[in-house]
Amino acid sequence: MRCYPLAELGVEQERGHLSMEFQDKVLKCVDCGADFVFTAGEQLFFHDKQFKNEPKRCKSCKGKRSQALGLQQGGGNYQRVETKAICSGCQRETTVPFKPTQGRPVYCRECFQQRKSTAASA
Repeated sequence: MRCYPLAELGVEQERGHLSMEFQDKVLKCVDCGADFVFTAGEQLFFHDKQFKNEPKRCKSCKGKRSQALGLQQGGGNYQRVETKAICSGCQRETTVPFKPTQGRPVYCRECFQQRKSTAASA
């Protein structure tokens, strides 16, 4: 395990505040149970972005999960997911640009626009 002072990671110590050090951490993947390293650099990134939770999955499982959800790794060209669904408003078949979550309503374009305009006028 290696320690990285903030100054070495490009963070300057503010006057009157103690310097914080990030250390590599070994975490356990919730999907496969394998140990993976949450590096000091990754921790700094999470800190800078004000992320509250540590990663739950190793890189391999994160990639598999992203692929299963139709997401592209590495910020490449985003491939749009088209899923067939039944509109909760008019009961017609429609396609939506996401994978619907169980228990949440799905609306076709017309019903969605109608609900959006109704909510804006309320």
